[in-house]
Amino acid sequence: MPREQKPDRSLSSPSQIILTVAALGFVFLAVVIPNRITWLDAMSFAYLPLEIFVLGLALLVPDGPGRALRAVLALLLAAGVVFRIADMAAFQVFSRPFNPVFDTYLLAFGFDFLESSFGIIVALVAAVLAAGLVAAIVLLAFVVLARLHRVARSAPQQVGSVMLAGLVIWMGLSTAGWPRASRYFYDQLAMHVASTFTSIADLRDFKKVVNIDAYADVPGDTLFGALRGKDVLVVFVESYGRTLLDKAEYAEFYRPSLQAATQELTDAGYLSRSAFLTSPTVGGISWLAHGTALSGLWIDSQVRYNSLMMSDRPSLVRLFQRAGWRTIGVMPAISLAWPEGEYFGYDQLYTAPELEYRGEPYNYVTMPDQFTLSQFQKFERNGEQREPIMAEIALLSSHAPWTPVPTLIPWENVGDGTVFSEEATAGDSPEQVWQDRDRVLKQFRESIEYVINSLVSFAKTYGDEDLVILIIGDHQPMPYVTDNTENRDVLTHIIARDPAVMQAIEGWQWSEGMLPADDAPVWRMDAVRDRVIEAFSR
Repeated sequence: MPREQKPDRSLSSPSQIILTVAALGFVFLAVVIPNRITWLDAMSFAYLPLEIFVLGLALLVPDGPGRALRAVLALLLAAGVVFRIADMAAFQVFSRPFNPVFDTYLLAFGFDFLESSFGIIVALVAAVLAAGLVAAIVLLAFVVLARLHRVARSAPQQVGSVMLAGLVIWMGLSTAGWPRASRYFYDQLAMHVASTFTSIADLRDFKKVVNIDAYADVPGDTLFGALRGKDVLVVFVESYGRTLLDKAEYAEFYRPSLQAATQELTDAGYLSRSAFLTSPTVGGISWLAHGTALSGLWIDSQVRYNSLMMSDRPSLVRLFQRAGWRTIGVMPAISLAWPEGEYFGYDQLYTAPELEYRGEPYNYVTMPDQFTLSQFQKFERNGEQREPIMAEIALLSSHAPWTPVPTLIPWENVGDGTVFSEEATAGDSPEQVWQDRDRVLKQFRESIEYVINSLVSFAKTYGDEDLVILIIGDHQPMPYVTDNTENRDVLTHIIARDPAVMQAIEGWQWSEGMLPADDAPVWRMDAVRDRVIEAFSR
């Protein structure tokens, strides 16, 4: 007869009981904790999880096969917890779950942001803590399952009976439709596995279509005839989301601000139209929006963006180049080599070093937008005998951490940017500002107002009959300042003096002025390139 398993008396001391309860608590939290911080409350843990009973039965498998099984279960448990934490971070910043295929590169992006905003020490500490947290979770999963296995094997019949009874009860409650009978851990882990395979398949499918384009071989002399002789600026505004019009804390200030901008432009002889675009990203990764708008393809991941950069699909910039425009890229956020610029088709690229800013940075923001626009004017629009220009300009002053907020000064005083140094180093640090959410919201709105006021002032100061400005928000700001809205719309405007420009886009049915109506058209951002081609090439 098989020898009966004797209880392990070493597990019955008070300290050992506390450790066992802690181990059970860790497993329970791991299988029920939600993947969004905003969902955390007392009821988040009021669930009967299937995984507890399945895990309990698996821990009864004796050593040999049981050891290998426990190793697999520990890795799965750790992976589920790590993904849950990654989801929390991704929802806070990008309003979506973490994607293992597309989002790994964000670690480097996050490090760069922390270094620019808070310093290298903070960035290094954050990186070490993140790596340490992952290692600790993996180690803890192994230790916890080893302890629970030891407990389970000390009384296998009792534990097995309880686990089987719990499994039967769970199945009955689940069949009856009780919503608290959960398998959340399994569903979340399965979602991440499925999204991994889906993302790989999506990349494969995207590679098949990225080079298929109706405008690939269109002759340049048939393009943009309605814009001949004009300077065309496509200006991306950081974090210029619809929340500015929908969220009461912003709208009561920003709607009047856009109405005032409309009046300023009208008084200066300008016409303006406005609408909305749906961005492929939220809270960051602005280059996905740039790639989407300029390529006519939906670029919602870094892998798609990388594929686009290696493709032959002509960007809007390159099509203007084919049609005879001198093409310019102005990228004040880029301070290192940027090989992706080759795809877009710039005759001249101005990154941070080429813009020759001599002032102090505004934390992450390398230079204020007024300086960026001033240098663009100085380098490219001063001469009388020159080719028309098509420029993509990425403005940066409305990028987090939104401190300090720049002040618009007379254009003749901009100079080499040293005039901004005192303001750039004054005021509270990001650490201080981000302790007060109301202040963060206020400074975000004020930074957007600064950017739009800079563009209006630029048009009034340096514009003429042959200037056309298309303004595009790149994405909604992070969910922290949008109250986690699911809406991904951004504002877009077009400004010009020549009435023919507005006549060409009459079919767009955009709202008059800088304030779009609530029911103004909403396009997906990948429609921008082809709509511009169609409107101005007839």
